[in-house]
Amino acid sequence: MTGWGLRIGLASAARLAVLGASLGVTTGLRALRLFPNNDPIMAVMFPCAKRGRLPAVAFPVMAMVLFDVLSRRLGVWTAVTATTYGLLGLGFSLAYSALSARGRRVGAATYLASGVVGVLVFDFITGPVMSSLLFRMSFADALVGQIPFTAKHLLSVSGYALVVSPALEATLRQIERGEKAIEQKLEAMGRPA
Repeated sequence: MTGWGLRIGLASAARLAVLGASLGVTTGLRALRLFPNNDPIMAVMFPCAKRGRLPAVAFPVMAMVLFDVLSRRLGVWTAVTATTYGLLGLGFSLAYSALSARGRRVGAATYLASGVVGVLVFDFITGPVMSSLLFRMSFADALVGQIPFTAKHLLSVSGYALVVSPALEATLRQIERGEKAIEQKLEAMGRPA
């Protein structure tokens, strides 16, 4: 295996392990229903979004589909929520890239603010907009009914953004440092990294 192939293999294995663990943690936390509108997906999505468009879209889509398959609720709503989360992930990835390009740090405070924005957008689309379309509710009724749900969702995502996002961020940084150390050792051994 060439140095480049080894590099890709190590990076892929490490990132697949993080993806698997992230999917397991979010699925487990959602299944536990620790509190109303328990939603760790967005908080895990933020560090993924910091690392690129593909992880930003792939993680939340897989998390939604996996949970709905396991809970036997796969359907139209899965497509709506997974697509909405995927688009939010893409939007956050673009926003984080723009912030980083301007020299701004993307960390816990950014994740918390992203959680508030993400919940408001997600709940507006999946609440009043889609409820009025799919369930033939009036938009006003769906909007009013969405308020307590969104308040709980804001609390849930804010809590996870303050705890889970920084913990995952630290784990991903460790993995990236390890990958860099391996690359440097390969280069020192005379193999292309």
